[in-house]
Amino acid sequence: MFLLPGSEETTFQLKMASDTSVDILQKVLENEILQSTKVVEEHLDAEIQKLDQMDEDELERLKQRRLEALKKSQQQKQEWLSKGHGEYREIPSERDFFQEVKESKNVVCHFYRDTTFRCQIMDKHLTVLAKKHIETKFLKLNAEKSPFLCERLRIKVIPTLALIKDGKTQDYVVGFTDLGNTDDFTTETLEWRLGCADVINYSGNLMDPPFQSQKKYGTSFTKLDKKTIRGKIYDSDSDDD
Repeated sequence: MFLLPGSEETTFQLKMASDTSVDILQKVLENEILQSTKVVEEHLDAEIQKLDQMDEDELERLKQRRLEALKKSQQQKQEWLSKGHGEYREIPSERDFFQEVKESKNVVCHFYRDTTFRCQIMDKHLTVLAKKHIETKFLKLNAEKSPFLCERLRIKVIPTLALIKDGKTQDYVVGFTDLGNTDDFTTETLEWRLGCADVINYSGNLMDPPFQSQKKYGTSFTKLDKKTIRGKIYDSDSDDD
């Protein structure tokens, strides 16, 4: 192998520089880990010290507050379950819709049609989320059997989710546009979208949508303007119709 004069020395220097950069990076990472660990340890020490300084009466009061909070949480859960939360249900008529919405603070209602295959995709994800987010009621209603409600809520595309808070429709998920614009969207993506509308207790980062192609699809939401909607009562978002 032929080397230009000085090339061996240059290669050696580059290797030394590379090794030095790796060492520096490793030391920086180690320092950050140590600092993070130190913060956690200090927080735990402070909590332990706080508990140590409590007398028996204070500890008993703290225990009672936690038990009361747990009891209240369980009572709230049972109340939700008694109102039909925790499962994805179909309601038979428009009249049932108004009663269901009146009973619960947060409601997600899927307006569907039997012949639209994308409604079946939506069903699959909503079934999972209904069990996970019992704080919200998850319903489905056949759009063809509820013309008055579809007209009133301006349901134009199937599937459409009406997102309802305190008896008022606050937002809509129209088709799959807000879900990555694909039939293969994940349950986590729909969960994120519902979290953006504040109809579920979402624990993730709303600024970080789960679907990967954010730059291509964007993160804008599809909301309906009741004053500008025209046309038929509803159109299908399915290619099978």
